[in-house]
Amino acid sequence: MTDGMGFAAVRGMIRMLLAVFYRRIEVIGAERIPDRGGLIVAANHHNSLVDAMILLAVVPRRLRTLAKAQLFDHPLIGPFLRLLGALPVHRRQEAGDDPLKNESLFAETTRTLRQGGGIIIFPEGRTQPEPVLLELRTGTARMLLAARPAEVTLLPAGLVFEKPGIFREGRALVLFGEPVPVQECCAFALSEPQAAARKLTELLTRSLRELIVEAQDLETLGLLELAEGIWGSPGGAPRAPVQRVRWLQRAADAYQRLLQRAPERLEQYVRRLQSFAADLEAAGLTVAALAQQRSAGRAVRFALRQAFALLVGAPLAACGFLIHGVPYALVVVALAWIPHTAEEEATDKMAAGLVLYPLFWCLEGWLLWHYGGAVALAVFIALLVPAGFVALSWRARIARVGREVRGLARALREPGVLARLRGERDQLLQELKELALLSDALSRGNSEMTR
Repeated sequence: MTDGMGFAAVRGMIRMLLAVFYRRIEVIGAERIPDRGGLIVAANHHNSLVDAMILLAVVPRRLRTLAKAQLFDHPLIGPFLRLLGALPVHRRQEAGDDPLKNESLFAETTRTLRQGGGIIIFPEGRTQPEPVLLELRTGTARMLLAARPAEVTLLPAGLVFEKPGIFREGRALVLFGEPVPVQECCAFALSEPQAAARKLTELLTRSLRELIVEAQDLETLGLLELAEGIWGSPGGAPRAPVQRVRWLQRAADAYQRLLQRAPERLEQYVRRLQSFAADLEAAGLTVAALAQQRSAGRAVRFALRQAFALLVGAPLAACGFLIHGVPYALVVVALAWIPHTAEEEATDKMAAGLVLYPLFWCLEGWLLWHYGGAVALAVFIALLVPAGFVALSWRARIARVGREVRGLARALREPGVLARLRGERDQLLQELKELALLSDALSRGNSEMTR
């Protein structure tokens, strides 16, 4: 198999796995990706190997990703990294006293960029689950400057996740920003290469911060997302992904400002927001669901539509469960057996899936061909993908119906629960607007003090 065929095969498998695992992956700013020429895609790093998988899937060019050297020895991940043409990175504690280990990396990235190729790099140097951007290392800038006189585009990519480790509930947003201006730093590097690398790293940091949502921890980010839902209610249309990110960025800034200048009032609001979140979960509802009008007739119509869709899709869904059920169960078992951190959960699921699913498809295909002949094998191949997606849709629909039933049952048991939750939502919205005004006033006060 040639390098190009190996890359195409692995990227096809990655795209399929991402489509199966994530409910939605949205890409904004893809028109900023250059068709040709040296390219460095630099992104934030919160979700282990999944970050690189998403970028490989959405960028329409062949890219070489940088990965920790130990991953090349991983029995599941290593072979795929080699097929992708990935480059091993030896961190200081791993390289020890052998500088040649990373000199070869820089030589290869320089060669790739000068030949008009592209690389993926995570300038923070390590993955971590908290929604903050760590201090960037200068390696990205030094790679770009080493490729002179070739023109290289430095493209920042912000990765924003929602429930990244949860099967079929996770969502990802990829925001490609404007290319970082590098000409001045390239000229500066002729006389002061280290200072130029630091300056270019500062520019990249600024660009990445404009594309992501930073909060002090995941719990705070979850509360900001709940507040965003409240701010758009009642009955407001969902924001576009970029607008949602911008709102969350402003909210995160306001949160930090209030934490410093009005901590007691902020803490009181956070406690109320946490209590509201718990009440919503107990009722099986979301903020968006509170805006919907519920009635017995509406509930019956919903149940009939869902029952009809489930009935029609049941035969194909059953085929999907039959074809994919065993490897799916084995992935769950493998995940329980493989030690992993929170940010590595989705990565390990997909790594196990990359191996187990094709193995079992080949085994099932061979059994069908052996016992049923060419016709049985042809039917199996034809059903492989559509049956899998119908099974996923069927499973998701069952889960949605379950949530709706739980919410309706509680509404019937406690007729006032919807009115009470809507009242809490409205009170929280009013106080959120007051906090926004307070934050704006504090911001203006700071600006006046610094004049």
